[in-house]
Amino acid sequence: MAGQGIWQPKEEGLREICGVLEQHISPTSDKPRIWQQLQHYTQFPDFNNYLVFIFAHAQGASVEIRQAAGLLLKNNLRSAFKTLDPAYQQYIKSQLLPCLGEAEKDIRNTVGTIISVIVQQGQILGWPELLQALVQCLGSNDINHMEGALDTLSKICEDIPQELDSDVPGLSERPIDVFLPRLLQFFQSPHASLRKLSLGSVNQFIMLMPTALYLSMDQYLQGLFVLSQDPVAEVRKLVCAALVQLIEVNPSFLEPHLKNVIEFMLQANKDADDEVALEACEFWSAYFDAQLNPDLLKEFLQQLIPVLFSNMVYADDDESLIDAEEDESVPDRDQDLKPHFHSSRFHGSEDMKDDDDDSLNIWNLRKCSAAGLDVLSNVYGDEILPTLMPLVQAKLSTSDDSSWKEREAAVLTLGAIAEGCIRGLYPHLAEVVEFLLPLLDDKFPLLRSITCWTLSRFSKFIVQGIGHQKGYEQFNKVLMGLLHRILDTNKRVQEAACSAFATLEEEAAEELTPHLEIILQHLLCAYGRYQKGNLRIVYDAIGTLAEAVGGELNQPRYLQILMPPLIAKWQQLSDADKDLFPLLECFTSIAQALGNGFSQFAQPVFQRCINVIQSQQLAKVDPSSAGVQYEKEFIVCSLDLLSGIAEGLGSGIESLVSQSNLRDQLLRCCMDDSIDVRQSALALLGDLTRVCPSYLHPFLSEFLTVAAKEMSAPKLTESVSVANNACWAIGELAVKVRQEVSPIVMTVVSIIVPILQHAEGENRSLVENSAITLGRLAWVCPDIVSPHMEHFMQEWCTALSMIRDDIEKEDAFRGLCAIVRTNPSGALNSLNYICRAIASWHVIRSEELHDEVCQVLLGYKQILKDGAWEQCFSTLEPQVKEKLSKYGV
Repeated sequence: MAGQGIWQPKEEGLREICGVLEQHISPTSDKPRIWQQLQHYTQFPDFNNYLVFIFAHAQGASVEIRQAAGLLLKNNLRSAFKTLDPAYQQYIKSQLLPCLGEAEKDIRNTVGTIISVIVQQGQILGWPELLQALVQCLGSNDINHMEGALDTLSKICEDIPQELDSDVPGLSERPIDVFLPRLLQFFQSPHASLRKLSLGSVNQFIMLMPTALYLSMDQYLQGLFVLSQDPVAEVRKLVCAALVQLIEVNPSFLEPHLKNVIEFMLQANKDADDEVALEACEFWSAYFDAQLNPDLLKEFLQQLIPVLFSNMVYADDDESLIDAEEDESVPDRDQDLKPHFHSSRFHGSEDMKDDDDDSLNIWNLRKCSAAGLDVLSNVYGDEILPTLMPLVQAKLSTSDDSSWKEREAAVLTLGAIAEGCIRGLYPHLAEVVEFLLPLLDDKFPLLRSITCWTLSRFSKFIVQGIGHQKGYEQFNKVLMGLLHRILDTNKRVQEAACSAFATLEEEAAEELTPHLEIILQHLLCAYGRYQKGNLRIVYDAIGTLAEAVGGELNQPRYLQILMPPLIAKWQQLSDADKDLFPLLECFTSIAQALGNGFSQFAQPVFQRCINVIQSQQLAKVDPSSAGVQYEKEFIVCSLDLLSGIAEGLGSGIESLVSQSNLRDQLLRCCMDDSIDVRQSALALLGDLTRVCPSYLHPFLSEFLTVAAKEMSAPKLTESVSVANNACWAIGELAVKVRQEVSPIVMTVVSIIVPILQHAEGENRSLVENSAITLGRLAWVCPDIVSPHMEHFMQEWCTALSMIRDDIEKEDAFRGLCAIVRTNPSGALNSLNYICRAIASWHVIRSEELHDEVCQVLLGYKQILKDGAWEQCFSTLEPQVKEKLSKYGV
C-alpha cells in the first residue's frame, strides 16, 4: 500500500518494463503490440512510479530508455495525475526534482516537460518544493543545474505563465517576482543556452504584462539592446520577437527608443540567418498596426526598401522550387490536398468569410517581405517608387537563365505594390502590362505563375480601360494570356492562372459576355485535364463566371459546353465523396445564374441534395446503417445548393418540393447542434418563404419558434451569422403569412430592440436585418408593435437610414408608416429621427409608399401647432430639409 513507508520497485517489474521500453524505441519492433502492452500496464496503480524510477535512477539503462520512460510518464500524467494516490503523486514529484541538474541534457529537457505537465494539473501551490528547487539550481553556478532549472522554467512560462503571476499561500511575493530578477541577470550569462532560455522565458510574459515586468521594463529593454548584438542567431531571433510583441502589446514602451529599434531591425532584416530576418521582417507591419508615426520610418525607407526587395528572391531551399517542377500528369497525393472550407450561406451586406485563407501556406521571409512592401505602399503610396522602381527595372532587364529568380522577385514586387502605388503606376500601366504579357510564356514555371498573380492585382484597372480601343485590346490580350496559362502543363502555373482568371472575372463581370464561348472552352478543357487539387480552383472559376455574367449564360450553345462534363462528374461521385463539396458550390452559382434555365437540370440535382441530407442525418446517429461517416459539410453544401435552386427557379421549385420531405429535413436542420448547418438551414427557410410559402405553412409555428429561439441565443457573438439568417427568415415569413406571425412578434421585437440599441458593437448585417424585420413585423401587426414604439423609434430610424434603397427597405418603411398611423403620439419625440430616415432614400420607387410617407409628414405638420413643426424642422441638417421637400413639406 502507498501509506506503508516509501514505495520501492520490484526487480522483476523493473526488468519487464525496461524490456518493453527497449522494444518501444527499436525501429524494427511491432509497434501496435508494444503499445497494447504499455496500455495494459497503465491498469496497475504504481506503473507511473516504475516509470519515474527508471527515468530518475535506472543505472545501466540507456539514456534513450530513460527518456522513453519519461515521455511515457508525461503522457500518462497529463490525463491521470489528479486521479493518482496522493502518496504516489508525492513520490513522483520527489524523484523528479534531483533530475533538474542531471548531467545528460536529454534527461534535463525531459524532466522540464514532465514538471510543466504536473504544474498544469496541480498548480504551483500544490508543489512548494519545486519553487525552492528552481531557486537553488538557478543560484548554484553549476551549468547543468542552471540550465535544467531554466529549461523547466521556460516550459512553465510557455504553457502556463499566469501560474507564476498569481498569489501562492505561504509566499510573501508572487513566483514571477522571485524569478524575473534572476532571469534578467541571465541575459548577461557567458553561456548561450542560458541567455536563450532566460530571454525566451521573459518574452512569454509580454502579453500578460505582470506588474513585475512592467516595473522592470527599462532593465528588460536594456537587456534586449545588449542581446541584439548576440553572436547566437537564436538569441537575436528572440530579441526581434520581443520587440515585435512589445510594439503590438504596448508601443509606448518602445517610443523613446524607436530610432534605435528601427536601426536594429534594419540590420536584423539583413541577418544571414533567415529565421532572424523573418522575425525582424514582421516588425514593419506591426509598426503600422500600432499606428506609430509614419514620418519617423520615412527617413529609413531608402535603406529598408532594398532590404525587403532582396529578401523577396526565392531562397535556394524554398519548397516551392521543388513543387514547381510538378507536371500535370502526376496525380495529387491525398495528404497534399488542402482541406476544403465551405462558407455557409449568409444573407446580408457583410459576408462572414475571409477571402485570404493563407493558414495552410508556409510563411517565409519572401512572403513576409512582400507583405511588408504591400503595407509600405499603402502607407506611403507613390513616395516609395523613386527608390523601388530602379531596382525593379534593373532586375527585369536581365535575361539570362541564372537570374530568373531576381526577375521573378521583381514581378512579385509589382504585384505587391499594385494597389498602394496605383496613382504613380497608372500612367504607365499600359507599359507595365505590355511588359508582363510575354512573361506569361517564360520557360521558368514560377515566373509564369507570379506573372498571372501580378496581372490579377492590376485587373481592376485593366478592366477600367475597356472603354477605349487600346484598353480594350489590352484587356483581350490579358484575357487570352491567362486562358492559355490555364492550359499550362505545370500544376503550379495552372493554379495561379485559374485563380488570377477568377479575380479578372469578378472585375470584368458582364464585359466577359462576348468572350463566353472561348472562356468556357478553356475552363472545361482544364476541367478534363486537371488533377484533384487544381480541380477545385476550376470549380471556383466556373462559379465566379456564372455570378459575373448571370443570365447571359442561359443559352443552349454555352450550356452544351458547360453542363455535360459537370453532370458526368456529378454522376460519377458517390454521396460520401468529399469532392462533391466544390461541385455542389459550383452548381449553386450556376443555378442562381441560369434562373429558369436551370429547370432542365434541376430534378436530379434537387433529389440528390435531399438524399445527401437524409443519409447524413442518419449517419449522425447510426453511421453503420447509413453506410457513410457523418460530415456536416455535406449537409451545409446541399442546403446551400437548394437555396441556389430556389433563387434560380423561383416559384418553379414548387413542383420539386411538393413531392419531397424537404420540410421535415429542413426543420431538423434548423435545430441541428452545428452552427454552420443551422445558418444554412435558416437561409434556405428564408429563400423558400420567398418562392413557395404555402409549402412551409403546415410547420409555420414550428419554424417561427425555432427562428425566434436562434435570435435569442445567449452566445450571440459565436452564432451571429445564425441569428442574422434567423432574423431575415422571420421577416420574409412575416411578409408572406401576415398576421399569422403574431404569436412570436413581441418575442422577436424584444430581441431586436437591444441589438439596435447597441448597434455600434454589433455585426452590420445583423443590425440591418433587425431593422428590416422590425419594419416587416410592424407592417403586418401594427397593433401589436405600435404601443412599444417609443422604446426603439430613434435607434430603429438611425439603422434604417444606413440601409441602401431596395425592396426590403420599402417593406420596413411600410411598417414605419403603419405604426405611426396607429399611434402617432408614440413617435412625436422621435420626429427628427423619422425625418432623417425618410431623407436617406435616393428615390422611393413605389408610388404607394411615396404617398404614405407624404401622409405621415403632412399628418405631423398638421398635429404640431404654434410653430412646433417649424421648431422641429429647424433642427435638421440642410441636405435633410432639401430631401424632404420631395414629400411636400
